[in-house]
Amino acid sequence: MTLALRYAARSDVGLVRHDNQDSAYAGPNLLVVADGMGGHAGGDIASSLAISALAPLDTPEHGPDQALQDLEETVERARQDLVHASEISPELAGMGTTVTALLRSGNTLAMAHLGDSRAYLLRDDKLTQVTVDHTFVQHLVDTGRISPDEAETHPQRNVVMRVLGDFDVDLTPDMSIREARAGDRWLLCSDGLSGFVPVDQITEVLARCESPDEAADMLITLAMTAGSTDNITVVVADLVDDETTPAAAPTETTQVVGAAATDVAAPVSRDTGTEPATTESAPTDPTDDADDEDDGTDDVRPKRRPWVGVLVLLLVLAGVGLGGWWAYGWTQDQYYLGVADGQVAVYQGIPQDAGPLTLSRAVEVTDTSVDDLPAYWVERLDGSIRTGSLDEALERADRLAEEAAPTPVPSPSPSPSSSPSSSGSPRPDSSPSEEPAQAAEEGDA
Repeated sequence: MTLALRYAARSDVGLVRHDNQDSAYAGPNLLVVADGMGGHAGGDIASSLAISALAPLDTPEHGPDQALQDLEETVERARQDLVHASEISPELAGMGTTVTALLRSGNTLAMAHLGDSRAYLLRDDKLTQVTVDHTFVQHLVDTGRISPDEAETHPQRNVVMRVLGDFDVDLTPDMSIREARAGDRWLLCSDGLSGFVPVDQITEVLARCESPDEAADMLITLAMTAGSTDNITVVVADLVDDETTPAAAPTETTQVVGAAATDVAAPVSRDTGTEPATTESAPTDPTDDADDEDDGTDDVRPKRRPWVGVLVLLLVLAGVGLGGWWAYGWTQDQYYLGVADGQVAVYQGIPQDAGPLTLSRAVEVTDTSVDDLPAYWVERLDGSIRTGSLDEALERADRLAEEAAPTPVPSPSPSPSSSPSSSGSPRPDSSPSEEPAQAAEEGDA
């Protein structure tokens, strides 16, 4: 039995980001997901360079023993490409990308993994996470300092410790050989999916959807519905018998999505002797050629292009949609103090709804009970204490915690005749008459 791949790749910029820094490649012998670091300059270029370096591996010429070595050497070549790009374009210094790749060789799969993109295997309706995240939070889990459940909501869960970057540090990828079985379904994805969609939902989609195309589309939709604030990229691939029915026939055309599909890395790529990976060109509309043919007549009527009106309408609708996404993205850059389960909480967004869409969510619940706060502070926990950053919001929350702390009771004076100034008892920070002024001052901040 000869195994082959049937696959689909999808990528979406998501609900908040203005550009897509993810890239992915899917071909008959190679699957790759690369997530450019959002906090680094040139994340889209980093992921594109990784795809460009790995794409030439998509051939059936790798023997089982050679595939792993070829893959590891090519990942290192991709790192060198990032270093070269930073040398000729210093503004790109510090860029990086995750890499999760599968290279098929006969009935085995060679895997390379760096970062927090993930590979999942669905076998016999059971989903297994094959890769281990190279993150600070995963390190805390591995050392027993926090539980896997706590890791899901840890504020530093996106801090990646190992990536493919332009820095001079030897961060070798995890390399392994995997058995390939007919009926296996693989998922490679960026954290725009895995960080927002629960594993049980991912399992259900992969188990129920008939084709990789249907599964990939559904996973993107789930991530968008879950409010993913990151780029979302997935590659779904089935291992099939090459001699099965046409309905399960392997895919033969390559698919490149995300930043790599726009060739953003072309200005900084060095000549490697191979063509950059690109998506397959769309077929030419034969009616366009027919319109331009000279049939020997003198018909001077203007050529009708019925699709022009449709195109204009689509562009207008796209502009309205992009405006809406931009406005939503702006709301997610805002923070305010509110109440969650009786505790002071930091919310991301604005305290409003847009139809069925909720524009805010609690991102940090403090230990400060609302019952311990002065009444004038409680009244303001309705969204009126707003900030432009999470750090500033947390600082405001800390100040409220100080307000809620019990005031020390002054020690009794040594003698009834002693005056407050000579008794040495502490002076209160503010009199009751100063509280409204303090509240007003906080409102102006």
